[in-house]
Amino acid sequence: MKFLGWIAAGAIVVALLAFLIIDSSKDDGEPSASAEQSVAATIPTVTAPAATGISAVDALRASVPVPDVQINPPSSTQTGMSFPLATVKAGQRIALHASPGGRVLERVGDKTEFGSMRVFWIEQVRDDWFGVPTPDLPNGQLAWIKDDRFALELSQTRFWITADLSRRQLELHYGNRILQRIRVTVGASNSPTPVGNYAVTDGLVGRGLGPWYGCCVLALSGHQNHLPAGWIGGNRIAIHGTPGSVGGADSHGCLRASDPDMIALFARVPLGAPVFIRS
Repeated sequence: MKFLGWIAAGAIVVALLAFLIIDSSKDDGEPSASAEQSVAATIPTVTAPAATGISAVDALRASVPVPDVQINPPSSTQTGMSFPLATVKAGQRIALHASPGGRVLERVGDKTEFGSMRVFWIEQVRDDWFGVPTPDLPNGQLAWIKDDRFALELSQTRFWITADLSRRQLELHYGNRILQRIRVTVGASNSPTPVGNYAVTDGLVGRGLGPWYGCCVLALSGHQNHLPAGWIGGNRIAIHGTPGSVGGADSHGCLRASDPDMIALFARVPLGAPVFIRS
């Protein structure tokens, strides 16, 4: 794969900014998540999609119809579906518990390891406790955080992503609408993309991470548990661009999209948005 030079990187940044300007000017009803996306060529990592949406403290419970029930992707007949988010407020630290009121696993601050705002998708609710997917725990395990309005800001998003590994296709949804269908590369047979429910944790400019990630990266809360021998990178899975072709089954577990498709996805998806990967 060819190295993206400064000129190419600059072109990608200009294209991304142009897309954001064009997309925000639409008046045809298609939503666009407002974003902390002032992307500069001199900044290798950028907190991309912000946790945006209508402030929804009172609507949070309504978006989870039954306490302690896992939210699943809505069917095409459901309308107005939104997903609750919790953002750690600036300067605050919160505890991740093994269960509601259980032992403390770790304390985390308002920024992720990559420098993004720390935004959780609230996948489950038990009384005043929120079950959230986090990269601090293995795939499929939720951390539990206390509903503390001094430390957390609650909101909603109607953006969500599904990925069908057998079809090698990713879809961006807004409520019950499909905004975008993307052809993607999936994991190879010896390093398959792990299925499960995840959330977007970070938005990063690909150039700062190497030539393999294309224009941009949406890091997910999941991990690759079947890394190939000799792999020296991390084990987090992501949706990212690529300077190569797409549609195959030869990644180390990430979902790879073309740069034009990835730019469009990157411009819309907020931090915390749920991602459902199915086989």
